[in-house]
Amino acid sequence: MTVLRLAAVTGTALLFGYFVAACSHSQPSVSIASLKPGKDRHPAPNFSLKDGDGKTVSLTDYRGKVVLLDFWATWCGPCKIEIPWFIDFQRKNQDKGLVVLGVSMDDEGWEVVKPFAKEMKVNYRLVIGNDQTAQLYGGVDALPTTFLIDRDGRIAAVHVGLADRKAIENGIEQLLETPATNASAGSVLPVVARAE
Repeated sequence: MTVLRLAAVTGTALLFGYFVAACSHSQPSVSIASLKPGKDRHPAPNFSLKDGDGKTVSLTDYRGKVVLLDFWATWCGPCKIEIPWFIDFQRKNQDKGLVVLGVSMDDEGWEVVKPFAKEMKVNYRLVIGNDQTAQLYGGVDALPTTFLIDRDGRIAAVHVGLADRKAIENGIEQLLETPATNASAGSVLPVVARAE
């Protein structure tokens, strides 16, 4: 994601308060704070990518769980702000059915991700994404981009750029309180992106 890196270095500023920040070239940052109604949710595209131990991780591995899917990079300032939140969410809610999954978009891969994850004490699973994975999710033109996926594998909310912690937390809590429905179980789209 060289374009994202160049854009972040040359033009993206970290804003606080009411503003949302993202590592992007010129895309406005958007945070959709409320969850989409069930009828408006679309299946989250599946992927198979390798984690730091070389094990294949697929989104379908987490059917029946609430998934916080975060596209991020080690060089992205807003990502570094959100990651401690996600560590906290994972710690507090994993027994309730939450899975946090980080998709690193670092060109250097594990060479930079492993030391960063160790330093940050990341307690959730990380994989290395690619352009194909990003395209499955609409291009992911800004980092961080975070998707909340319900127990039925459908995208319930999208946060582009530095989101409001409380908005994400509230979304997680609502999704954890909602059981999976039989009608849409297994609605995750088939595997398209694969690890190299």
